[in-house]
Amino acid sequence: VQLVESGGGLVQAGGSLRLSCAASGTIESDNAMGWFRQAPGEERELVAIIDSRDRTYYVDSVKGRFTISRDNAKNVFYLQMNSLKSEDTAMYYCVAKPPPYAQIATFRFGGTKVGSWGQGIQVTVSS
Repeated sequence: VQLVESGGGLVQAGGSLRLSCAASGTIESDNAMGWFRQAPGEERELVAIIDSRDRTYYVDSVKGRFTISRDNAKNVFYLQMNSLKSEDTAMYYCVAKPPPYAQIATFRFGGTKVGSWGQGIQVTVSS
């Protein structure tokens, strides 16, 4: 399955963006989906996860501001980002992972060799 992100760009601090991740094929219902981000000179960071039961996880820095959701019928998942801050500036990657990495506790493992990864999309927040 190939994943393609859209919806990134330049926004002022306090603004909103909605990232979309569209799959070229069917994402299995037992997969978990998530978003990672990586800023220049920084390590890749797990931002949000949604599992097959719609349970979610958010890194502390985005709680209350970001919302992850999925539309299985359309094979698309989203990251709604509100109240954006300059520190949210990064390349954002959407990821779909099968079991056993499809749990909140295991999704962060396996690196880029596990699951399907998008090519990344830039989000830049100006202060």
